[in-house]
Parts: sequence; C-alpha cells; structure tokens
Amino acid sequence: MKVGLRLLLVFGIGVGLAGGDGLRGQDASGKPQVAKAVVAPVLPGSLVGGSTPPTMVRDSLHREAAGHFEKWRQDYESRTEPQAIADYQAGLRAEFIGRIGGLPGPAPLRPQVTGTIQRQGYTVEKVLFESGPQFYVTAGLFLPDPAKFPPPWPAVVILCGHAAEGKLQLGYQTGAALAAANGLAAMVVDPVGQGERMQELGKDGKPTIPGPTTEHTVLGTGAILVGWNTARWMIGDAIAAIDYLQTRPDIRGDRIGCMGNSGGGTQTCYLMALDERIAAAAPSCYVTSFRRLLETIGPQDAEQNIFGQIAIGMDHADYLMMRAPKPTLVNCATRDFFDIGGTWGAFRDAKRLFQRLDAGRNIELVEVDATHGWHPMLRRASVQFMVQHLAGRIGDFVEPEIVPLTAQEMNVTPEGQVLRLAGAVSAFDQVRQEASRLAAERAAAKPSAEMLRQTVRRVAGIRDLADLAEPVIERFEAVSIGALTYERLALRIGDDIWLPGLLARPQAAAAGAKDAKPTDKRVTLLVMDEGKAAVVGAGGEVERRVAAGETVLAIDLRGVGETKPEGQRWYHQRFGANGGNSVLAYLLGKSLVGIRAEDCIVVARWLGQSEGVQRVDAVASHELTTPLLHAAAVKPELFGDLELRGGLAAWADVVADPGRENQVADLVHAGLVSYDLPDLAELIRGRLTLRDR
Repeated sequence: MKVGLRLLLVFGIGVGLAGGDGLRGQDASGKPQVAKAVVAPVLPGSLVGGSTPPTMVRDSLHREAAGHFEKWRQDYESRTEPQAIADYQAGLRAEFIGRIGGLPGPAPLRPQVTGTIQRQGYTVEKVLFESGPQFYVTAGLFLPDPAKFPPPWPAVVILCGHAAEGKLQLGYQTGAALAAANGLAAMVVDPVGQGERMQELGKDGKPTIPGPTTEHTVLGTGAILVGWNTARWMIGDAIAAIDYLQTRPDIRGDRIGCMGNSGGGTQTCYLMALDERIAAAAPSCYVTSFRRLLETIGPQDAEQNIFGQIAIGMDHADYLMMRAPKPTLVNCATRDFFDIGGTWGAFRDAKRLFQRLDAGRNIELVEVDATHGWHPMLRRASVQFMVQHLAGRIGDFVEPEIVPLTAQEMNVTPEGQVLRLAGAVSAFDQVRQEASRLAAERAAAKPSAEMLRQTVRRVAGIRDLADLAEPVIERFEAVSIGALTYERLALRIGDDIWLPGLLARPQAAAAGAKDAKPTDKRVTLLVMDEGKAAVVGAGGEVERRVAAGETVLAIDLRGVGETKPEGQRWYHQRFGANGGNSVLAYLLGKSLVGIRAEDCIVVARWLGQSEGVQRVDAVASHELTTPLLHAAAVKPELFGDLELRGGLAAWADVVADPGRENQVADLVHAGLVSYDLPDLAELIRGRLTLRDR
C-alpha cells in the first residue's frame, strides 16, 4: 500500500483540524507566551518493510548493509585456492591499515622498568615505553619463575577490555599470573583511555571524560576528521609492545601470542590480523558478525568501527581469516551481548577457509555458558592454547589464588597517569598536530573553486545532480495551523526514505495571482534540526515569512522531526540522537553529512522547479547546517541566500575542543585532509549569513 493511501486511512478527515492557533499562557514574568503548535504528523506510523518514522533511517541503512553482506558471501564462496586466499589477505590488510590512517611509524621505545614486585611463582615488572615520541604506554610484565622455567620464555600480550582500571583489573592480573605460572611471559598493556593512560585530565589531574568507551569515542570524533581511528593507537601500542618484547634476551621473540577480552578481544582481532609476528591468538567475547551486530545491539564504540568496512567486506570473520593458517582460538559466551549465533557463523566461515589451506585444526572455539566477560574457563582455555602453540606443552591448568596488586603497587608512573610525566603528549594532541599539518597543506594547495567542489563531492560522498533521481511527491489533505493553510506532503527519495514537509504560500500566490514575476518570487526552504514543527504555528517563522511574501517549505530531513530516532542512544547522549545512524553510514563508507546534503539538493531542485524559480533561499539550524552548507557549496546554482544558525563553524573546532557534544552527525571521514567548513563558506561568499543561534 502506498504511503499516501495508508496516511488517509490512519488520520482520516480529522487531520485537517490538527494544530489550531496554539495555546497561549504566561511565562515567569507574566508576559504572554505562544506555545509550540501541535502539528499532526505527515507520515503514517508504518512505512516500508515494517519501518516506522523513528526507525526509517536506520532500517534504510540496514537494507543497504544487507546487500553488502550478500556480496561478501559470494566473494567468500569463490575464494577457494591458496593464491586467491593470499591475495585476499594482503589486499584486506592494506585496506584495513589505510582506513585507520596508516600505522604510526616506528619510534624509539626508550623503555624503562620503573619497579619490580615479587609474587609467589612469578615476578611483575612495571614497564614504561613510548609507542610514539613522548606518547607513553604503561604495562605490567608478568615473568615466570626462572628456576622452574628457564628463560628465554615465549610471551603473550594481553590486551584489556573496557575496564577503567586497565591492567589493574583482577581478571587481567589473574590471566597474566596464570600464564606466568605456566612458563609464559605475559605483558598486560593499558589501552588509551584506561588505567594510567587517560588522554584528557583536568587541572586536578583527574580524567575529564567519563568512562573508557566514551573517551575512546570522543577521541575517535576528532580522529575521523583527519582520517584516523581510535584503533590506530591501540594497534600501534600493541605493535610497540611486541617490539619491546623482542628486544629482551629473556623473551623468545619468535614465539609471541596475543589474547584479550571484549574490547581487548577487538584489539586482539586487529593485531592478529595485521601483525604476522603473532604466532597464536585468542580473542574472547567479541567475534560475531556485522549482520547480527546490527540486528541486536548495534555499532559499538569508535575503535570497533572502521570506515567503510561493511562496504569493502571486512567482517568479524575476516579478522580470523586474514591470519590463516596460524593457530587461532575463538572464545565466546552463550549469553553474551555479542550474539552467539553470529560467533558460530563467523567461526564456521573461518574454519572452512582454514580447511581450504589444509589447516582446519588450527582454529578452535570454546563456548562457556555465561554472560559477557573473561570467564575463568575462557582464561584457562586461552592460556592452555598459548602454552600448546608457543611452548609446545599440553596440560590442564588451575587458576592460582593470587594476591592482587594494588594501584599503588602496580602503577608504572609516579602519579598514576602518563600525562603527568614531563613533556607527555596525548592522543588528542596528536590529532591537533595532524589537523594543523593538514591545514598548512591545504593553505599551500589553493585549488580552484571547481576542483574544490569536485573534491567535496568525492570526500563527502555527494553524487552528481544527474545521478540523483527526482523525488516522488506524496500529497495529503491540507491542514490549518495558526493563520495559514499548509499543504502536507512528503518527498519520497528512493524506495524507503520519506521527507515530510509543510508548504505555505502567500495568500495571493495561493489564489493563483499571475502578477508576480518569477524573478521577484522568493521561495525559502527551512531545514531545522528541531523539525518543521518548531517553525510553524501562530507567530512562528513560517507565518512571518509568508506575511512578507515568501513561499516557504518546512521539511524534515532524515533523522529529525518525525524521523528523529527514538530509543537507545549510541553510547552516550553527548553524541546526539543521530550518532548511531552516523556510525551506520560510516561503516558503509558514507557520511550522514553527505546523505543529508543530497536530500537538500533534491528538495531544493524540486522546490525551485515546482515554484518556478531558479534559486531557493535556505535556512538550517544546528546539526543540519553542515549538510546544507555542503549542498550549497557543490550546487550553488540551486540556492540563493543561506542562513545557518547555531551550527558548527569549523571542523577544526571539534579537534580543538574534545568536550564539544553532538558532533558525530557533523563528521566526514578525512574531511580535513581536503577542506574545512570555512572553505565551503568561501565558495558561496556574499550569500551566506552565520548566526550563533
């Protein structure tokens, strides 16, 4: 059933009475105040394929992802010969590295052992090294008893999940002690944003960003703009940890493994896929499939989302297959929030590919009937696997009763945070430095206006006008709101996106007056991030503009107004209601900015044609200012005067101030490599007005 027909059935004849003049009251000072008009929705409650307006954008992106999943399956099934598998592994590794902005170059490690602690059966060394110039990494190195296990020892790098205390967390200490008690050196590394490596501290020396996942994603926000990813630091730190282990005479540099849980499982997957020195790997409570991830909990924090990875075919199973045929153990939990069905599917696909290399016995799976976490059974299975493949021994282990190290004992740095060290550089500092370098390169390049427009189209993913189909217009019964009668309509873009709008004309125009010349006619497009309801009603902006002789279309771009997402926000409210949709687009190699810019272009073209004008004035607020600016910059012939209210002035501001909120929807991957928002403003100089709110 078409949306228009369904709408009439849902709202019937009562729809024309919705809205009225608005309710009047008094504010605290007793002055009259006009309440926001009550505006009935244009769209019905049910759309294509069971979508609702609040799920429309997400579901559309899911459908696009489904097409990539089918392509992934076809490519996988055709990849049967060893040479084809080797080519796939090399190609995907290169794509992976490129999409996180490359790996940090090798830097002098300048390692220090800042203290040693003796425990029953093992020793712990507190290690400080640099994975970049003055970019400090803290780790605890658990060493076996040399009387029982003479060195050199095989070693395993343990990468921490999202525990705020990092290496201090009891599970990681226990896993490292178990490894050391069984003849393996075990190095537990603090990731950025955890343990002693918080990347933003206040004047009091305490973290200013609440929690590891939030800090990782705040860091990832600025990193996206320079073409990086939070994973870049985590991978670089782990590679440097291996570099350090290989410098030690008491470590066997050719027998190094890696294991970790949850976020540490993510890091393990990345490291084992990219670093060929990893002889054995055991990720825990992370591997599933993107199909099941999107169908269940949705995208996770910044380091778990690599730009365009769904589009290029890099699923969770690929992390396993990129390292084939090397020994790999998948650890999982039956009741994990990382879907167990997806885990088994990824394992089966990897197992089949390993078998194509005659190495099916080199990949195993252990499932524990538990919830998410590095369960003791999974720790034991991981250590057993490491001892077997790194030391050549097989046996059953019992976790030792350990005396946990306290923060005072285990802290590597004097004040418990690397940023308190003299001259320390944070990951945020590195992003700022890269942004400054890119700004200098852009200033020196000075591309022509047309060259810049072409670059913006490519980087933001805005298609040429000829490739954007004309929208299908669904028209519904008119409605009276305040002093105006509005046409109710929706522009259908493609098969599953509707942009609902309200169109109002001056009375003479509505009556069909012919005396106004097209060149005199003013047509204005309003795209407000509060939705169209914010500007209609008695005394509202639409009324004022129509009274001044303008024809006005107030329309909801995707993700605002009627289609604003509802329910669980992506991680934290600071990332905005459209954070999740932005990340879905990112995984598909797109940007919500570019998608919405196309919406603006399609709407402006249709509005200009339908109203008989060449150019359409446009106003946007807050997160919609960035897409409208992009649209007008690449297609200036469609737009007249622009007014941007309360939006982001420059991407450089996001990099400079990690505390800014609701910026994910404004991002374009690697945008700052080629341009910043003021460069777009320059392309429409003389027609642009910027307002603080």
